Amino acid sequence: MDNESDRQAGREPGPGTSEGREPGTDGPFAPQPAGGEDAPREPSAAPGDESRTSDAEGKKRRIRRRVLRCVLAALTLLLLPLLTAEAALRVNYTGTPKPGTTTRHQDALWLGHTWVDGRKTDQDVRKLAQRLRTTGIRDLFVHSGPLEDDGTLPDSAYPKARWLISAVHRELPGVRVQAWLGDELATESPDGMHLERAATREAIVASTRRVLAAGYDGVHFDLEPLHSGDRHYLSLLDRLHALTHARHALLSVAAHQIDPLPGFHAFWGATTNHPKWWSQAYFGQVARRVDQIAVMSYDTMQPLQSLYGGYVAQQTSLALEVTPDTTGLLMGLPFYHENRFGHWAHAETVPAAVRGVRLGLSRTDADRARFGVALYVDFAATDADWRAYEDDWVR
Repeated sequence: MDNESDRQAGREPGPGTSEGREPGTDGPFAPQPAGGEDAPREPSAAPGDESRTSDAEGKKRRIRRRVLRCVLAALTLLLLPLLTAEAALRVNYTGTPKPGTTTRHQDALWLGHTWVDGRKTDQDVRKLAQRLRTTGIRDLFVHSGPLEDDGTLPDSAYPKARWLISAVHRELPGVRVQAWLGDELATESPDGMHLERAATREAIVASTRRVLAAGYDGVHFDLEPLHSGDRHYLSLLDRLHALTHARHALLSVAAHQIDPLPGFHAFWGATTNHPKWWSQAYFGQVARRVDQIAVMSYDTMQPLQSLYGGYVAQQTSLALEVTPDTTGLLMGLPFYHENRFGHWAHAETVPAAVRGVRLGLSRTDADRARFGVALYVDFAATDADWRAYEDDWVR
């Protein structure tokens, strides 16, 4: 911020200005204009000049007041809906979750790339198993990409996949290992993956086929930013689901958040060129094409735990309303601690997220069986994150 104290204040009118005269410049001994008393003098103010000046200043003041009123009205129109929405989120965070709205042992954990590139050992897998054995984790999304922009994926991207899958199955029977694949889409810049190209979608299907041949139990896709209504994505999911179903494997996706207000993604896209949210209808279209869908319910721009928790409760309800019972629904938990635009670590906490999930589940479909939380991400998690997840959700 600028240092206002460094700025020099203006001075009041003083001697020698229009409000006063220098001593000795008036009276009988004052210097006379050249040419004597008959020399022409400076013209004095014409009658009415002072009143015209006063009127002009009054008009300026009225204009300033009118502009100020317009600015305040515009700010009110902009802030009132926002304040109303935030108040609704705060109310949404109140209440008591129903008994039993805890883990169904359908939870998931995103794991970093080090698990398949050769940096992890059997000892690391044993430590992971010790951490997860008493939790509700059933799926591991192991980063095995990213995909190239043309949809291809070299086998060298996941050289230790077979070792990891075998080790996890040995140490954690029943836990599934999925290949986490993703890429940046060319939806908001000229660079990235073009899903509208049939050749790109065909290459993604071929890459999925090779990944499943390596032994993965499923494939988890995270393609961003993916705009609501993208029909090429739906077409790709149809192709992928046919493949995974034939291989007795899972098709899982990470999903954008749902419009907190109807059509909000369209408004946000028009003002920022980044729609961010999906319509609830589009979320349902995606959910019906996959076996598992994980809402990325973090990076929400909420400044307080109560508002973030209320937002997660709302997102949970919106997702439950359109996700078929046959599709597993996961709500993301923030197991990371960054401070940047869109994410405040002091607000987006695991306790707030879990409470929000439980409230949304309680109000909408408390008995949903295929439901859980997904923890993002293993390499940024703290012991406090794990304790909050276990104490508040696993119990």
